[in-house]
Amino acid sequence: MTLVLFLLLVAPPIVLFWSASRAAAEQAIVFGREACKRAGVQWLDQSAHQVRLRLCRDSRGRLAWERQFRFEYSTAGRDRHAGLVTMQGVRLIALVGPMPAPEPETVH
Repeated sequence: MTLVLFLLLVAPPIVLFWSASRAAAEQAIVFGREACKRAGVQWLDQSAHQVRLRLCRDSRGRLAWERQFRFEYSTAGRDRHAGLVTMQGVRLIALVGPMPAPEPETVH
């Protein structure tokens, strides 16, 4: 009886945490892939890997999990560069990585 009660108390938070982690990872992949597309570079390995997890305060002062994901991209096909996506929940906080090339200036 005690084991069942323990599992009923512990399992739901673990499942919720895992589900939130998966949702954040999927959004990080979307943000990283879109950044690569806008910058005209190649998204490598088709994935983003969580490299950091910390508890922090969100914009409203509430505690939230902040997750940082690493992805790789290539500008010429023979090089590898790392990008980072920082998320709070499924909200993008920061993206460090490929930037779109600036528009060429025309001289008159």
